[in-house]
Amino acid sequence: MKRHLALLLCHCLPLLCLSPITQAQSASATISRGDARSNSAHVAPAVEPSASGNASTTDPARQALDAWLAAFNANDRAQLEAFRDRYQPDMDVDGMLDFHRRTGGFSLLRHEPAEAGSAQALVQERDSDTVARIRVSLDEDAAMTLGVEMVERPADLRIPRLDKDAALASLVERADRMAADDAFAGVLLVARGDDVLLQRAWGLADREAGIANTLATRFRIGSMNKMFTAVATLQLVQAEKLSLDDAIGTHLPDYPNAEIAKVTVRQLLTHTGGTGDIFGPEFDAHRLTLKSHDDYLRLYGARGPDAPPGTRPRYSNYGFVLLGAVIERVSGQSYYDYIDQHIFAPAGMRDSGSLPETEAVPRRAVGYTRADDSAAWTDAADTLPWRGTAAGGGYSTAGDLLKFARALQAGTLLSPALLAEATRPQIPRYGFGFAVAEEEGLLIYGHGGGAQGMNAELRIVPTLGIVIVGLANVDPEAVSRLVEFYQTRMPLEE
Repeated sequence: MKRHLALLLCHCLPLLCLSPITQAQSASATISRGDARSNSAHVAPAVEPSASGNASTTDPARQALDAWLAAFNANDRAQLEAFRDRYQPDMDVDGMLDFHRRTGGFSLLRHEPAEAGSAQALVQERDSDTVARIRVSLDEDAAMTLGVEMVERPADLRIPRLDKDAALASLVERADRMAADDAFAGVLLVARGDDVLLQRAWGLADREAGIANTLATRFRIGSMNKMFTAVATLQLVQAEKLSLDDAIGTHLPDYPNAEIAKVTVRQLLTHTGGTGDIFGPEFDAHRLTLKSHDDYLRLYGARGPDAPPGTRPRYSNYGFVLLGAVIERVSGQSYYDYIDQHIFAPAGMRDSGSLPETEAVPRRAVGYTRADDSAAWTDAADTLPWRGTAAGGGYSTAGDLLKFARALQAGTLLSPALLAEATRPQIPRYGFGFAVAEEEGLLIYGHGGGAQGMNAELRIVPTLGIVIVGLANVDPEAVSRLVEFYQTRMPLEE
């Protein structure tokens, strides 16, 4: 559940980035398209830094961008420190090294026109089909601002799609290869309408005991829980027990910080409340004593907003913890009982929950993490919260997540009108607790999750009845890239 630099915003929002990513919030992302002729990441022909774009290589901003790209791709601490000392004194070198581990570096596709004092370039992750835009600007003192933002693959780089059988075969082949390289362990499921086209497991659920992953394995799902929290909140809105524009202080009258008490339910659902994160030194120090949502409120409740509420999107785990507390006050139930009774039971999700890590949950996979690709996998138990929350940390199976997707689409959990509101962009690329994107004119919504020892994805294409589920008991971005790989290549015809 700890947040890494890479995907600080997009890690749990796999379909999007909420906003341009600053250096401290660098992101790889996942809306992309790939090569219909290959089962490996499609990389357009790379160009030399001096070979494209309108800016001269003598332009200071262009030089800064090229220098960052060279230092980043070198994956060398000394080069990154030299870049930091020249251009950006507050750059997190360790974070950049971690970002490189997650992306594999970037191939330069082309430089693009930019305003005076700035430069930008289109790049692609070397380990995936993801395309991003790098923006650099220099102020009068030559101090640099760097942004890395996921973008859709431009039309001139778009790759033809595969037919159904070829797309599935390519996905399986890629997963087989990653599993053989010990880079993936988990489950993939693809469904269209009433038909399950693929459901298969790879790797080990428990390496010490030699227990294999199966379709019944329960995987930790990270921030996927935010979908359940959003649906629960909207059910209470639908029942007129709650309003999207209620201030949380209305339902948490003793909330310690007056400014946060003014934040609305709508702002929490859209990550615009300025409510901050929960992970960091305080969480690490209290990880095993944070056993309820009220415990989190006692620890973080005096803290003020990290940005004026309503002014900008900024991914907030604490905002969803607050929603969990509101659900408890309004419903009169614990968050866990409410989710069990009003989401899991109606959807038929019998293998999902958030029982504490101290309990032996049958078929729950052990999560494995490692410092880098050459290191051995180790048990991630020491990084986990005592129990999952409304922000994330529960567990589920691929089959249960398919049931959740189908229950949403059938109107079992929310009215069609309210689901439509939840899955349309309330802010760029995000609805109410759901990541929202468009794939060649088609709506796609869902959520992802990930931290040490866990990576999960759910993507729904409602007009085509497509559901894609990926679950892994190893670090990101193992399953995210597989789901992206298939989404890139799957046929979109009716």
